[in-house]
Amino acid sequence: MENELPKRKHPRLKKFDYSSSGAYYMTICTQNRKCLLSRIKKSNEVLVGRGLAPAVTEGIEYTKYGKIAEEQLLLLEERYPFLKINRYVIMPNHIHAVPILGNRTAGARGVPRSECNEIWGFRASPRPTVVDIICAYKSLMTRECRKNGLVGSLFQTSFFEHVIRNQKEFDQIINYINENPAKWYFDELYSE
Repeated sequence: MENELPKRKHPRLKKFDYSSSGAYYMTICTQNRKCLLSRIKKSNEVLVGRGLAPAVTEGIEYTKYGKIAEEQLLLLEERYPFLKINRYVIMPNHIHAVPILGNRTAGARGVPRSECNEIWGFRASPRPTVVDIICAYKSLMTRECRKNGLVGSLFQTSFFEHVIRNQKEFDQIINYINENPAKWYFDELYSE
């Protein structure tokens, strides 16, 4: 049929359990790669991506939406007690993050799963996957940004993910995130 929409390519690994413990690398892009989240100031000094530990951040200036992005990203650790955001950087038109899923014995916010429905107002997954968590993040962030003047879509559909398989990959990804602001003007996601 000529009128059929093209088949959407699914980027996730087939038969991989995205609720399993481990480290993941995520990239979330804004709709049409609009620079809504931050500004990178040109500087001769090396800039370092933001992590939970203190890091040099001169050169990154968050917009009001970027501030919401950081706030909501860090709130994920409260919502999902088995989740740790190891490293992240909020670039002008995308976010890189390394969430680590640990063992879980409780549902969202550390409460029994039967109570998750009442707290969130919807049925929480008994074993949320990293995909579920990032989708919730995008939804919550969009809602908060709309309260602060956003019109239209904030993020593109879906996001990029990579299952981190070993320490070497982990170290390379952390290094990439740390250096991303300093290399912004050469980044494949760069736009004005």
